[in-house]
Amino acid sequence: MSLQHNDAFALHRALDASAVTPVAETQETFPRIAFFLQDLYGGGAERVMLALASGIARRGFAVDLVLVRRQGAYVDDIPANIRVVELGTKRTVNSVAALARYLRRERPAVLLTALVHVNIAALLASLLARVGTRLMVTEHNQISRNIAPTASRTVRMAYRLVPFLYPRAARIIAVSDGVAEDLTKFAGMERGRIDVAHNPVVTPDMLAKAAQPVNHPWFAEGEVPVILGVGRLSAQKDFGTLLRAFALVRASRPIRLVILGEGACRKELEDLVDELGIAADVQMPGFVDNPLAFMGKASLFALSSRFEGLPTVLIEAMACGTPVVATDCPSGPREILEGGELGGLAPIGDAEALASVIERSLDDPVPAERLLAKAEEFTVDRAVDRYLTLLR
Repeated sequence: MSLQHNDAFALHRALDASAVTPVAETQETFPRIAFFLQDLYGGGAERVMLALASGIARRGFAVDLVLVRRQGAYVDDIPANIRVVELGTKRTVNSVAALARYLRRERPAVLLTALVHVNIAALLASLLARVGTRLMVTEHNQISRNIAPTASRTVRMAYRLVPFLYPRAARIIAVSDGVAEDLTKFAGMERGRIDVAHNPVVTPDMLAKAAQPVNHPWFAEGEVPVILGVGRLSAQKDFGTLLRAFALVRASRPIRLVILGEGACRKELEDLVDELGIAADVQMPGFVDNPLAFMGKASLFALSSRFEGLPTVLIEAMACGTPVVATDCPSGPREILEGGELGGLAPIGDAEALASVIERSLDDPVPAERLLAKAEEFTVDRAVDRYLTLLR
């Protein structure tokens, strides 16, 4: 079902019904909600948006997943009740006209987007289409820090357009209070114009994934404790500080470190491992399909980022009952860890401080029950409830 601009009341009524009406009775009467992404490669924002789309589809809504390219690690995870629309262009910047045609043809009630250059493309397409679709842009990271020095001219232009185009969205959603504050300053907007909705991190199948076996000898029962890091091998994640902190901890006790992920900084990190003389106890296997299985078996999860939005991996580790430590970076870790009550916080880039909180957590870990209770705040159902409220 598609809605025209004057059908807002029908959307509101359908959203109210979603909490109690069985899926089978609603597929023909609920409005269509579309999600727009470039692709489904292994980024956190893509995974979050797919989880949100799946959760909304389970409530009975007709859901479209509009992709510039149907590619990426999560393509096989798209549920059968979500319709995939591939625009077929090579780059997001070239997809504006194709997305506008989709909006005119399908007229979804709402279009949700994530990532700055994708958000800008959607806003331009909405202006071009001139239909009643309500556009909701989501910001998943510290926008003032997130643009890479090597970013293309097109991406840089997208960031420059944020102050001018974001205010045209029906809703602007940040994944944490810190992200909202940063966006407020970057775009010169009023703080009240930005809503906060936490990511849908804890999924129904999470425990099953965490319980799956790991084909790695270090995670066998009775082995030396393992610290785990997960993320792109990039400057933002600052795994160099984690390696230096690990070297300090390793000097006083038997310990190992595994970092899951791939990225441009691999050679730099491998050289640092050799320089620190810790190669025998550090492994970087690259991207893995199921990092939850590693999280469920690690002795400690460590986040060493310079900045974040709302770090999904930190919440996932807590949902597995695994003790966590993190840098006190903007933004997310302090919110998630309740100021350090649920895991040690260290200053950004301070290897000695990170080593100290790692040692304290290994010696006196936070009980799993407290971590699991906090992770419950980030379930898919809670996120879907929040987004459906905002969709009104």
